[in-house]
Amino acid sequence: MTDPHNSEPYSVHIQVRGYETDSQGHLNQAVYLQYAEHARWSALRHGGIEQGDLLARGVGPVALETTIRYLRELRAGDEVDVDCVFEWGEGKTFRMRQTVRKADGTVSAEVTAVGGILDLKARKLVPDPRQIFKELSANPDVFGL
Repeated sequence: MTDPHNSEPYSVHIQVRGYETDSQGHLNQAVYLQYAEHARWSALRHGGIEQGDLLARGVGPVALETTIRYLRELRAGDEVDVDCVFEWGEGKTFRMRQTVRKADGTVSAEVTAVGGILDLKARKLVPDPRQIFKELSANPDVFGL
């Protein structure tokens, strides 16, 4: 998430591993989704929210829609930064925008996801996911709150 005091979004650094590539030597398309998910969970931890905190509260994050736009190939050994920016609107869902960027600045992929916070007992989305993030986070700036 973009910190109002810092123009850079939260990101994680990943090196593409050989076993993640396909028969053409490109990063397998499904692995981009894994990189995005890793960055999201890392952002949660950076903001002070652990998976156990969510479970103790009886809630969990859910992905409702994910779109990946592949722009440039990645190969084994390439190093990338995967950022994570949260966007809040009204209602039960929020958006996460992510960029997979090579060390030289080349954008390899753009990931956009719509998520929500599921009440694990009622099996319904909570009405205001921002409130959950605000209550559980030690560093709400990570989430743009």
